[in-house]
Amino acid sequence: MTLTVLVDYDSGNLHSAEKAFQRMALEGDGGQVLVSSRPEDVARADRIVLPGDGAFPACRRALGAYGGLFEAISEGVAQGKPFFGICVGMQMLATWGREYEDTAGFGWIGGEVARITPADPALKVPHMGWNDLVIDHPHPVLDGISTGDHAYFVHSYQFRVTDPAHLLAHVDYAGPITAIVGRDTIIGTQFHPEKSQATGLRLISNFLRWKP
Repeated sequence: MTLTVLVDYDSGNLHSAEKAFQRMALEGDGGQVLVSSRPEDVARADRIVLPGDGAFPACRRALGAYGGLFEAISEGVAQGKPFFGICVGMQMLATWGREYEDTAGFGWIGGEVARITPADPALKVPHMGWNDLVIDHPHPVLDGISTGDHAYFVHSYQFRVTDPAHLLAHVDYAGPITAIVGRDTIIGTQFHPEKSQATGLRLISNFLRWKP
């Protein structure tokens, strides 16, 4: 039985994400889902999920404060295990985060996380609520998800990728905002799939079955 570990490093309420992943694992024969902060659990996982709520620097420091946890995640990705970053967990894939202070990210997908600046000043930041996805590149985890499908966002900073090939989907908010990034066995969503109803559950189910 495959094991998917949701990494707990005290940077977000994992209850709803855990429930969504467990539901889709049960419905789609997706194996076991475990929430853990133990590096040894991450090391034995077949798939790794890194959520994150709050500010980029705080999440990066919190993850680094758990001895051996980031190293176990990094080793798993190096071994080709599927990885899914959610919200700030996705943003930390970048080279740099520019929120409050310059903070080094993982550097797994080139780019920076910078404040959202809509072309229409009447649009508020944070970008909050439902928005329509625009699919830029096909991907197995996006199977059954189409341009126009809805996802739920809450964020003030966005991931600006260096290589357009790594931008899998975006939304429009008086200008493009990155919604999904991906490279090799790595995928990340700015939105919360566990709060995105049918679209998010489909994406979770696809990830649990993904065999890169």
